[in-house]
Order: sequence, then C-alpha cells, then structure tokens
Amino acid sequence: MRLPLDDFAPPDTDAPAPGPRAPRPRRTGWHRLTVTGVRRLTEEAVAVTLRVPDDLRDTFAHRPGDHVVVRHRRPGHELRRSYSVCPPPGDPDAFRLVIKRGAPDGYGAYATTTLATGDTLELGPPGGTFALPELPGAHHVLIAGGSGITPLITMAAAVLREDPACRVSLVHAVPTTATALLADELAELKDAFVDRFTALHVLTREDRGSELVSGRVDTAKLPRLLAALDARPGPGTAFALCGPDGLITETRQALLDQGADPAAVRSETFTAPSGTPRTPEREGTPPPTPAPGARITALFGGRRAAVTTEPREDVLLDALLRAHPDVPYACREGVCGTCRAKVLTGQVDLAGGQYALDTEELAAGYTLVCRARPRTAEVTLDFDA
Repeated sequence: MRLPLDDFAPPDTDAPAPGPRAPRPRRTGWHRLTVTGVRRLTEEAVAVTLRVPDDLRDTFAHRPGDHVVVRHRRPGHELRRSYSVCPPPGDPDAFRLVIKRGAPDGYGAYATTTLATGDTLELGPPGGTFALPELPGAHHVLIAGGSGITPLITMAAAVLREDPACRVSLVHAVPTTATALLADELAELKDAFVDRFTALHVLTREDRGSELVSGRVDTAKLPRLLAALDARPGPGTAFALCGPDGLITETRQALLDQGADPAAVRSETFTAPSGTPRTPEREGTPPPTPAPGARITALFGGRRAAVTTEPREDVLLDALLRAHPDVPYACREGVCGTCRAKVLTGQVDLAGGQYALDTEELAAGYTLVCRARPRTAEVTLDFDA
C-alpha cells in the first residue's frame, strides 16, 4: 500500500457504471520458477524476481491485480501463501513478488532471511478478480494499507500508461517512513506522470508535522484527504481499497456516507479480522446443519474428482483434499479467494463466513470451499468456471 494533477480532462458524467473484469479460463497446476533476484525493500520485506520460461509465458501471463499462490513444502509440512504479482512500474512484463515477513515460522520469514538468487519457487498460475474498472477518463482513487500497495501500484502504473485521459490519486497508510514499501517506485511513477498521479503517505506511528498525514486513516480523516486530492465521490470517480480489513471497513463506510456508489468501490483484504465475517446467509438465522455423507464432485484443470464427506471434516476443502491434494487453496480463512468455485448442482452454505466474494459472485453461485459446507446430499463444484 502507498501515493498527484493539473491538465486532467473531466470524465463524461454520462459514462457507464464500472463493469466487472472480463472472465477468463481458470488455470491450475504447480510450476517451478527460478529466482533471478532478491532485493531488500525494508527490514521486513523483499522483492523477489522470477524467470518465466518461454513454454510457460501463456500460463503466467498476468493482469494488474492478479495474485499467485506459493507452495513451500518441507518434510511433513506444507505452507501456502498468496502474493500479488507486482512488476516494477517501468517493466510491466517482469514477474515479481513482494514478500513481507510475518509469523516467525511462516513463509515470509524464510523468504526474507534465506531465499536467494538461483533458488526455485513452486507457484500456481496467476488469477484473481481485483481490478480497476474500465472507465475511460476516470479519476481512480486508491487507498492502501501496508503491503496492500503491491496490487495498487501495479494497477496505477497500468492505467496511467493505457488511459492518457485518466488521473490517479493514491493514499498509502504505513506505520513509519522506513516501512513504506516501494516508495522509490512511487516517486518514479510520479516523475513519469507528474500531471496525472498524486501519492500521499499517511504515517500511523510517526509524526509528519501535519495531523492530516499523521495517525490512522479513519472515517473522520478520509473526507479531508479526499478533499485535498480533489477526489470526492461522484460520476467518473472509482475507488480501489487494499489492506487490512479494519482499514477497508472504515474507508468503505466513509465513502458510502459521502454518497459513493457501492459499485464504484472495489476492495481486497489480506487479513481475516476478528469480527463477524461477511456471509450470504440471512441476518438472524442460524446456519443449516450440513448434509452428512454428502458426495462432492469437483471439476478443475480439465479433471474430475469425487469424494464423500466424513463426519470429522468441517468444510468441503477437507474432503476434497483427500481425493486430490492439488485442489486450489491457500489461506483457509476465506480471504484470498484461491479456492473459489461455482456450485453447478446442489447447495452449500457459507456459515463459516468469507471475505473474498462480492454480492454479484455470490448471486452467480460461487462459493469458497475452505468455508463452505454441503447443504444437500450431492454437490458439484467447478473450479474452472
């Protein structure tokens, strides 16, 4: 997460509402890529560049906002982590991940202390639905917290290159100047698009001499930040939020309070909060009892796997992994969306809660198998849809 504006042509107020990203076939499987560079960004983060062989160019073709799952296997243990594909603004074809240290025994700790040039990483192909709308001449307002800058800087660079009539304003909330990821690349982007890109860093644990850019970005501060950026909600303005759930929840509410169209506010979170997850269930109704011994059929990568659930298995993913360990998943907390699948037959419930699917995806029949339970005796899921 991170953060310009003069000869901007105002967008057409009759412009169509932002539409969803065009769908594409789901790509599955695991591939080993060689590390060609590890660049230290901060004490807690590194940028890892990978070489994509010619025969995997199509497999690893990526769009701004896409992410990949890294699988790290050790004897008797496997870690899966999801990271945004974050090429440098000046080299959009590069394949690079920004990895931040997290738990002492997590993959981030390994990557920031041990990973080196010449090593290999096992990755799934890029995917995801987080993207800026196709809205020519728009003002794109991006709000990031911490490492949420990684998809947003990629989106900013792409839309500035591709749409000469747009402008982009970015607010990046970070604890201190020293922890601001990719600040040098934001400065380069500003120099390249000096009239159309603005970046503001808001330091949550460091005094910048101004209350506006010091302290938390909350519902009280956000309207003043938007006013400073001339970024009030309205026709031709689109918002993209990425960061911890608390920041996204407060920011979204502040935008809605100011009259923003909910369809113009897109978001992606990378942490599961301690509060109540979003679910498609009706408010105030208890979750239904899962169907015992349900038969689950999964379609993915042109293959079919079938399994019958057992009493000890809480969610569909637990059962599916018995039949095929390559079923897509990563976080197991309903956050990353890697295990997204469409329910073709039968019914499931998301009583466990989720944070990755929007209302349109839920209405279209998509679910997250790491949180879903069978509601009927037979369920068919399509991971490729």
